[in-house]
Amino acid sequence: MQVLWSAQPGWLNTASYGLPPKPAWDALQSALSDWHCGRGSWEAWSESTDRSRELFARLIGVRPDQVAVGATVSELIGLVAAAVPDHAHVVVAEGDFTSLLFPWMVHADRGVEVRSVPVGRLADAVDRRTTVIAFSLVQSATGQIADLDAIVHAARAHGALVVVDATQACGWLPVTAAAVDGLACGAYKWLMSPRGSAFLAVSDRLRDRLRPLHAGWYAGEDIHASYYGLPLRLARCARRLDTSPAWFSWIGTAPALEVLEQIGIDPIHAHNVALANRFRAGLDLADGDSAIVSAAVPGADRKLAAAGIRAAARAGHLRVSFHVYSTEDDVDTALNALTT
Repeated sequence: MQVLWSAQPGWLNTASYGLPPKPAWDALQSALSDWHCGRGSWEAWSESTDRSRELFARLIGVRPDQVAVGATVSELIGLVAAAVPDHAHVVVAEGDFTSLLFPWMVHADRGVEVRSVPVGRLADAVDRRTTVIAFSLVQSATGQIADLDAIVHAARAHGALVVVDATQACGWLPVTAAAVDGLACGAYKWLMSPRGSAFLAVSDRLRDRLRPLHAGWYAGEDIHASYYGLPLRLARCARRLDTSPAWFSWIGTAPALEVLEQIGIDPIHAHNVALANRFRAGLDLADGDSAIVSAAVPGADRKLAAAGIRAAARAGHLRVSFHVYSTEDDVDTALNALTT
C-alpha cells in the first residue's frame, strides 16, 4: 500500500495531518499549474467538491444529499449549535477538542448549558434534560474510542440529538453515520486531504432545524443560476448548508477519498491497529483498539527528534498515530529511540 505515498521514514503524526496519496498530489499540482497560467476553467475544479461529497457519503453510509461541505469542523458544528433552543442542555466529553466544544459554549448568553463527563460515561450521562450529546468518536489527545452504539441508544431513549466529530476516525475506523443526527469531519487528517475541506452529514430531522447561516450562491438549488439577485432559492437538501468551496482543497480531497475507497477501510483499520499494538507492546502497554497511542514517556520529544521520528505531545503525553503509509520499521525505530 505504501507505494502510493512519498512518506519519509518516521512520520507518526497523522492525528495532526495526513500525507496525500500520489493521485491527490498529482491532481493538485496539475490544477495549480493551470491556475498559474490561466489555463482551464474553475467549473472543472468545482466538480471535485461533488465527487468528494459522494465518496464521503459512501464512506459513512449515508446519502449524498445528506452531506454538506465546508472548510472547518467548528464552522459546521456552529450551524448545529445555533439551532438548539434557548436553555438547551449539551453533554460533551471531558478534554474533547475545542472545535467541538466552543461552538456550543458561545451560546451561554441564551442559557445553553454545556456539561462534560468522561468519555466512558457519555451514555450514562444522557437523561431527560439532555438536548444534545456531542463528542469526538475518537479522542484527539488519547485515541480513546467512544461507544457510539451505547450513546445512540441512550440518546434515542431520551429524545436527544447525537452530534459526532469523526475527524480522528474517518479514514481508518469503520464509521456508519446512519444512526446519528450530525457527523462532522475535517478531511486533512486521516482522509489525507489538503486543509480546507470538511463535511457535515445530517439526518433528515436535523436538516429541517438548521438555518443556512452561511448561505451564498453555492447553496443554491442550481448553483449556476444563483449568482445574482432575488429571490432566495436554496437547495432543498443538505447542500443548502454548503459554503463556496476552496477549489484546490477539494481537488486534492476527491482523489484521496478514491484511494481510501479502493483500498478499503477494513484493511486500513487492521494495518493501523496492528502497528499501534506493536508500538504499545514495545512500551509494555496492553493492546488497544485505536490507531492513536498516548503514553507517558519521559524525554520522548527529544529522543524521537534525534531519531528523525515526527510525533506530537498532547495533554502532557507522547502521542503517536499510525496510518496506511506507516511501517513496522517506523514503529521499531521509534521504540528503539524511546527505550535505549
